[in-house]
Amino acid sequence: MSLSGNDNKQLITKSSRHVSEVGLFRQKKQSSHCQRRRHSHTLSLSDTIPSPSPEGTSLSTTTMIPYATVEEASIALGRDLTWLETLWFDYSATKSDYYLYCHNILFLFLIFSLVPLPLVFIELSRSTSHWFDRYKIQPKVKNSSSDMFCCYKDVMKMFLLVVGPLQLVSYPSIQMIEIRSGLPLPSLMEIVAQLVVYFLVEDYTNYWVHRFFHCKWGYEKIHHIHHEYTAPIGYAAPYAHWAEVLLLGIPTFLGPAIAPGHMITFWLWIALRQIEAIETHSGYDFPWTLTKYIPFYGGAEYHDYHHYVGGQSQSNFASVFTYCDYIYGTDKGYRFQKKLLQQIKESSKKSNKQIIRGEKFD
Repeated sequence: MSLSGNDNKQLITKSSRHVSEVGLFRQKKQSSHCQRRRHSHTLSLSDTIPSPSPEGTSLSTTTMIPYATVEEASIALGRDLTWLETLWFDYSATKSDYYLYCHNILFLFLIFSLVPLPLVFIELSRSTSHWFDRYKIQPKVKNSSSDMFCCYKDVMKMFLLVVGPLQLVSYPSIQMIEIRSGLPLPSLMEIVAQLVVYFLVEDYTNYWVHRFFHCKWGYEKIHHIHHEYTAPIGYAAPYAHWAEVLLLGIPTFLGPAIAPGHMITFWLWIALRQIEAIETHSGYDFPWTLTKYIPFYGGAEYHDYHHYVGGQSQSNFASVFTYCDYIYGTDKGYRFQKKLLQQIKESSKKSNKQIIRGEKFD
């Protein structure tokens, strides 16, 4: 069948229009695909939406960093990754948020086990040398290796039965407050600012929980276990009733809930808070301790008085700083004792000088 000139022109026109429409459709589809890819690169780890399973959302749902390579991450961020971000990408890109969160269990185990060890060696050295006695807050008290190991054993039992399982089941709360673990990493100033907020919030709320534990019911039923050590040691920092461990977890969690940050900041917070607790329970007041330069910081001497007084103590409730005790008047006993000891030291120095002068005249 032959076509006329007009028919041939119409057919060519329709064909060219069809080709252009197909090309336009493909171009739109490709553009849409690129936009979706570009959008997926901007998502952080916490923003990735896991596909629902038939049994509901699982704790181990994988929500990995949505970049296949470092180059893709660099394109998405619009800059080269820092070496820390590259290191974080290499480690965490294929790991779930839940797996990263559970690193806290390992960190806490290492902190509870290793950080008090130097204090153990110092305490044991006092049996052969008295050099460290000058820094011991209660020098008349000596702890044997069996005493300290017994404390560590009880702490590990609490860790395995309470602290570890609590970390395993508390991940939904981390999802709820949206702690992220993707890129970019927070700046140093952001980390420091958030840690300051966490310490201030924890210190204030811990103060009131601690005061509750020193009411008649709270002390007799729960808090008396922690006060079994009237001269505290490093391993005694987490030594407590299981209910106290759970309740004191609330002040620890409040700071990240108010100002949620990166998973690395959360790791640092948990680690630093426990290290601080071990230092304040060390039983030693070392002059070279860096925390002495922190404004309003309590330290070992401040908290040691609280344990020394024991169950009758209505003083020095704060966990980190001293401002709460000062504002609410719960440091009066401590300040009175410190002033009295200072007067005794000064009078002792004066009497020694008078004795030395008398010996010179003789």
